[in-house]
Amino acid sequence: MPPQHPSAPSPGRLAALRGPRPPQEYTARKITALTANPACSRRAVLDAAGVDKALLAQRLGHEPRFGQSPFAIRREQSFEALVKWGGYAELIRLLREQLDVPVEEAAVADLTEVGGDASLAVRAGESRRLLNRLAAGADERLILDRPVLTLEVAGQTAHVIPQALSHRTGGQFYVVEIRSFPAIDGQANPSAVAQTTKQAAVSVLALRQTFTELGLDPKAIAHRFLLICPKDFSNRPYGKLIDLRQEVDALRFQLSRLRRAEDLAHALSPDATLDTERPKAEIDATMRELDASFTPDCLSFCEMSRYCRDEATDCASPARLGGVVRNSLPGIDSTRTALRLLDGTSAPGPAEEAVIIRLRAAERLRRLRGGATA
Repeated sequence: MPPQHPSAPSPGRLAALRGPRPPQEYTARKITALTANPACSRRAVLDAAGVDKALLAQRLGHEPRFGQSPFAIRREQSFEALVKWGGYAELIRLLREQLDVPVEEAAVADLTEVGGDASLAVRAGESRRLLNRLAAGADERLILDRPVLTLEVAGQTAHVIPQALSHRTGGQFYVVEIRSFPAIDGQANPSAVAQTTKQAAVSVLALRQTFTELGLDPKAIAHRFLLICPKDFSNRPYGKLIDLRQEVDALRFQLSRLRRAEDLAHALSPDATLDTERPKAEIDATMRELDASFTPDCLSFCEMSRYCRDEATDCASPARLGGVVRNSLPGIDSTRTALRLLDGTSAPGPAEEAVIIRLRAAERLRRLRGGATA
């Protein structure tokens, strides 16, 4: 457990940890990654403080080995521009096809800036104003391009920016996500669709929270979102409505499990730092104070995963071998300890005895299956 320091919390504690660099904003991708592993205090503090995790990992000698290639980024930008061309003409066509209702042409409110001001606070305020008008029945034929929404995550305000929000269609508003991975014969990459669905769930939850705060009916936000991607091997936009109810419920539950990042930061030592300009040893010492919850799945979505994996390997954490192994060894913090208990070098305590009995039974079954004498 990290040491406790009872001094009064400072409102700027997270900013002080980050150092002089500007904070990185929460994104839907970050929120889904955080809720995928809500027990990880380390990621909660890094994201809440706005630390550049890729830069931090490089500083600690563990450069991330994933991310979009420049080619993929350009392809996605090009495809998004195609969908947006002509006042979101392709989006309107796909809404007609998917909902089987007449959808009229609509104007587009570009919320990437407001009167030349691109700050998130100003864009969020304008987004709320337009949402209020739309829900009240005014400006019904208006698509919101990149509206800025807010959502509380680990006690911090996160800004969520869906690619688009449809005008009222069939009595409801639809979140729209545009991706460049293709749908071949109506089927896209399942893992890519699953990740996009989780991010869309963040936007829907943020929209419903905004509607509730404005005194509007959150049920006006559809429980399905429109995924737009290229059809087959062409660049023609293809759309499909995907149900979000299960993802929204899971996300709401996972967000409720997150500890307040400010409280976690307050528990660190007074000289703790995550400033990438500080000496490596100081940053590493702070990272060790923050409890991590590494599993092999982290390697696919967290920039700090290789650092945490090496740390888990050094201490022989069962979690480094996956959730099944970790869950099979409750109360045992190291595979080395488990091996000592199995060979009789150490005596198991009351909390460990049941686990060791199961492990010995599993070992006997393995030997029998392999043809050895039990």
